[in-house]
Amino acid sequence: MFWKKKKDKEKPETWGKAARTGKWRSTTSLKAKLDKVFSMYIRLRDSKEYGYEYFRCVSCGRVLPFEQADCGHYISRTNMALRYSEDNCSAQCRFCNRFKDGNILDYRQGLIKKIGEQRVTLLEARKHEAKKWSNWELERLIEHYEGEVREMRSNT
Repeated sequence: MFWKKKKDKEKPETWGKAARTGKWRSTTSLKAKLDKVFSMYIRLRDSKEYGYEYFRCVSCGRVLPFEQADCGHYISRTNMALRYSEDNCSAQCRFCNRFKDGNILDYRQGLIKKIGEQRVTLLEARKHEAKKWSNWELERLIEHYEGEVREMRSNT
């Protein structure tokens, strides 16, 4: 033939080993997994008072079935410093969270009743903090919240 096949370059033995063993994960997949576990933790935490079957929306105050709960963020999820803050998140009805863009004015009033004005002011002060989560931090948070969710579900 007119062409020759190029020889494969020698690859070191460790090349790709982390990916093959499952030790390597992308930050985005870890964030997605943590979002799911953290959201479940917040919704369970806020429905504990109603036996994990109902919850009270922090914004409008309606008591609804657990299946209609969202994990609402007072300061937007795009703020990475507060994305996984337990003070920043509360169970919220889907209507307030999705269709009223979080119903922020009523959310703030409900949050003040829940955690106090000083902690709400602290959240607002931390609004402009920058944070880049490492894979190690995300994995530890996943382990922590998975344990919390497991414990809450075993109590039902």
